[in-house]
Amino acid sequence: MKHLILGAGAAGISAARKILKEKPDDEIIIVSEDTEVYSRCMLHRFISGERDAAGLNFINDDLLERRNVTWIKGKTLTRLDADSKTVYAGDEKVASGDTILIATGANSVTPPIGDLRTAKNAFGLRHLSDARSIVNCAKNAEKVAIIGAGLVGLDACYALLELGKNGLTSPQITVIEMAPSALAINVDAHAAEAYQKKFEEKGVTFLLARKVVGTKSDGNGSITAVELDGGDSRLTSLSVPCDMVVMAVGVRPAIAFLEGSGVKTERAVVVDDYLATNVPGIYAAGDAAGLSGIWPNAQKQGEFAAYNMTGTKWAYDDRFAIKNTVNFFGLLTLSVGAIKPEEGDETLVKEDRGNYRKLILRDGAVAGVILQGEIGGSGFWQHLIKNKIRIDTLGKSPWKVSYADFFGVENNGEYKWVV
Repeated sequence: MKHLILGAGAAGISAARKILKEKPDDEIIIVSEDTEVYSRCMLHRFISGERDAAGLNFINDDLLERRNVTWIKGKTLTRLDADSKTVYAGDEKVASGDTILIATGANSVTPPIGDLRTAKNAFGLRHLSDARSIVNCAKNAEKVAIIGAGLVGLDACYALLELGKNGLTSPQITVIEMAPSALAINVDAHAAEAYQKKFEEKGVTFLLARKVVGTKSDGNGSITAVELDGGDSRLTSLSVPCDMVVMAVGVRPAIAFLEGSGVKTERAVVVDDYLATNVPGIYAAGDAAGLSGIWPNAQKQGEFAAYNMTGTKWAYDDRFAIKNTVNFFGLLTLSVGAIKPEEGDETLVKEDRGNYRKLILRDGAVAGVILQGEIGGSGFWQHLIKNKIRIDTLGKSPWKVSYADFFGVENNGEYKWVV
């Protein structure tokens, strides 16, 4: 069989690897807009100079050089013919297969505000090409505006601060965020404040609960300032001067080429429990399927899709993706599940000089946990939250819960969950 994989990211590459393991003689064609394989999670390290492009490559073997693997690079897909399972780039027929995996990932969202979509000094941060553009522009940028204070925005901010370690001058950075706190979807306001203070100590300015409503330009295609609304009624509108803008306001699945193909899409490609679309033989995984933005989940989805593409029916049931790890300036935070309590929840907080811990209890089970500082030995929380396991029956303080409360040992010496 011939398998056509669209995308060379986490889902696509893991699918290719699994297909070769299951069906060593099957043919694989990978088509991607990218011309290099790289980890999107590490793009900020490229900006900072900590790694070069080769250092972002997460393939450590000869996968792409194997005799039955063809990689077609640099193709921006514009159309899919679902009947013939063929993809096109403009009028060019690029490739076809007996099965297709849509693993095209996602693209940065660019707000339709002012000149953000057209300016030559405004960039998203999703692709290696974005990171290269940011590096080139940063060489002459004294002031940078970052729109969005989520993980991507703060990754960009941290990377630009690190430029000073590589012989370049770190720019003056202003971070603009619509929410009242940074990292609003990752941690609670208290945990976020700890990071904000560390960035502010490095000279970064945060403008929270403020919305970008316009831009000023120099007439030659570059933005010279972003304009903000008044936000809180006590504030006034504000113009933030800048030589570069980094947009980190979210992503959207890269599936525009599916329009008119017959493959069902909503916000993302619609898949069933087997990662199959409504068109037989066509599957989707990773950001294109909208199931999870977490790298390990995308890899796992690619593997499960590969099983199904090669004839083995494996249902993908791990759709729990509410997990974040944050690490800036050596301060580590893990959040799993809910970060804000609902009505009727019980919230427990424990804090000392180096640690902040928060539990949200719902009907006797842990609905969410935030651990900042020391997070060792905390892996069991995800299992408890995902499976809504009650801890109120243990007869002990929730702060005393550990692996030992949920693990037993079978006769063969292996650990097993006992709750």
